[in-house]
Amino acid sequence: MIGDVEDPDIYAANPLWEWQESKMGKWIMEHAIEPPEWHRMPDSLSYGYRYNVIAKLTEQDQTFWTLKWKDIK
Repeated sequence: MIGDVEDPDIYAANPLWEWQESKMGKWIMEHAIEPPEWHRMPDSLSYGYRYNVIAKLTEQDQTFWTLKWKDIK
């Protein structure tokens, strides 16, 4: 989540990079069928923005990811 700033993508770049370099992020980058995408959405509760990373995985990789990281955000 990023607060209400002039250029939220600039402020989100570092947390997105840190996620990509984490154990979970590296696993997703290695196993994604296509390069993952990030999406910025307005967050009406904080008047800021929420970022989501979307990746397509095989059914087997999706099951593995869910079992290993489903409770981590």
